[in-house]
Order: sequence, then structure tokens, then C-alpha cells
Amino acid sequence: MGRRGSFCYRRAFAAIDADPAQLLLAVTYGQDVVGTMQLTEIPGLSRGGATRLEVEAVRVRSDLRGRGIGAAVLGWTRDEARRRGCGLVQLTTDTRRPEAHRFYERLGFTASHVGFKLQL
Repeated sequence: MGRRGSFCYRRAFAAIDADPAQLLLAVTYGQDVVGTMQLTEIPGLSRGGATRLEVEAVRVRSDLRGRGIGAAVLGWTRDEARRRGCGLVQLTTDTRRPEAHRFYERLGFTASHVGFKLQL
């Protein structure tokens, strides 16, 4: 990665780290970081003013997938959302990843909406 790319990541990390509505997780297995996740608490006016916990950047090291690490971390996330008083946990996943869709459905997530993005 060039210097410019490194700067962009450092700037993004600093902004996330300074925001109390954000939580970056590093998932460890022994001494190794084997996964990541970003949680964002979003207050809202819909659903009776419910706060949502948005889950982003879910990653588990490919050679450790299927061992329950992702399920354990998302279980912890559900508990953390309740602790924070959130009424909903939501996430998006790439349409090209059907195995991820099955994984989230096994954990109780429902494919209830279609997401749209506008690249800027």
C-alpha cells in the first residue's frame, strides 16, 4: 500500500475512534487477529424512535471460517445491542455471497430489504 492509502486508513481510523457511536472490533484467536467488525449505533425516527446497531466490515480469516468464530462474535454483537438499548441489529452483505446470506439467516437475520448504493 502506498503512503496515500496508508494516510486514508489512518484518517478513517482516527475519525471512527473519536466517535462514541462507533466500535471497531478485532477478533483474536490466541495471539492472532482473525477477524474484524465495525459497529455503528444509529438513532432513528422509524420503528418508534428505535436505535439501530449497524454491523459492517464483518471478516473472519478464510482458513478459520466454519469454526463458530463469526457466530460467536455476532452473538456477542446481539448482546451488546441489547445492552446499549438498541431495538434492531442490521447489516448488509454483498449479493454475490450466498454462503454469507445462509450464515446470517442461520443466526436469525431476515433478508427484509433491498439495499442500494451510489458510488461517488
